[in-house]
Amino acid sequence: MKPHLVFMGSPKFALPTLSALAENYSIQGVVTQPDRPAGRGKELTPPAIKSFAIDLGLPVIQPEKIKDPVAMQQLANWAPDLIVVVAYGQILRQTVLDLPRNGCINVHASLLPRWRGAAPIQAAILAGDEWTGVTIMRMDSGVDTGPILSQRGIPILCEDTAGSLSERLAEMGAELLIETLPAYLMGELQPRPQNELGVTYAPMLKKGDGQLDFTQSALDLARRVRAFNPWPGATTQWKGQPLRIHSAHAIEDYLSPPGQRLVYGPKPAIGTGQGTLVLDEVQPAGKKAMPGDVFLRGARDWEE
Repeated sequence: MKPHLVFMGSPKFALPTLSALAENYSIQGVVTQPDRPAGRGKELTPPAIKSFAIDLGLPVIQPEKIKDPVAMQQLANWAPDLIVVVAYGQILRQTVLDLPRNGCINVHASLLPRWRGAAPIQAAILAGDEWTGVTIMRMDSGVDTGPILSQRGIPILCEDTAGSLSERLAEMGAELLIETLPAYLMGELQPRPQNELGVTYAPMLKKGDGQLDFTQSALDLARRVRAFNPWPGATTQWKGQPLRIHSAHAIEDYLSPPGQRLVYGPKPAIGTGQGTLVLDEVQPAGKKAMPGDVFLRGARDWEE
């Protein structure tokens, strides 16, 4: 008899894991975040997991807080042997962690203990890490402090954005979880404590984090552009309006004053604290994204 699972997750990153679990285990229900306003019209939009779970015919609950008595009663009624958590977005209290006899297992997008916290993918790119990966861990009451069941790493490519890296890690996390669960559920795989010597933290991102500071180096700014794509997006100001920078690269040996707009080859560029940031793809306010050279054709006064 297959163990009964409950799944907790919210964003697109969690989809491959839910899909893989649904193919291999009996899922009693799905817990995800409430619908939230999104887009220019601020229309109420469901989390990615909600729509997918409904398509699978799975029952879904969306408590504002998981500690809500009604939500806790539903969890108890589902009587899970295991709860799997992927980017759910709420801290689980001990009462939830203790509910399933096999505990709560988390798929985390870093090689713990490096980059505990809410934005590990972005943090790895920002730091210039060459490698990252996924960790399957048994959750405890801390934030990503639980003991490790398995890990797998991949290189961070020079062109990786948070979006592209997230897609690769999401698929890897689903595969690793499915490989890991049988031995864990049979009691043949014991979690090992994290090494506290290598701990780093990845705080939650805010929308304002995307505003670029051109006193920083071009290399750091190019990483920020990649790390903040697709959200919150890297931006600067152009004619009193935000100019979103979708992709850019650093020319470290071409020096110009921080913040000075110039043209480098066929593309717009901006001076930084060390080197020059070349804008490969931009999106002016109210327009679609476009290559940098196309943008320059309509921005002839770009260069100061």
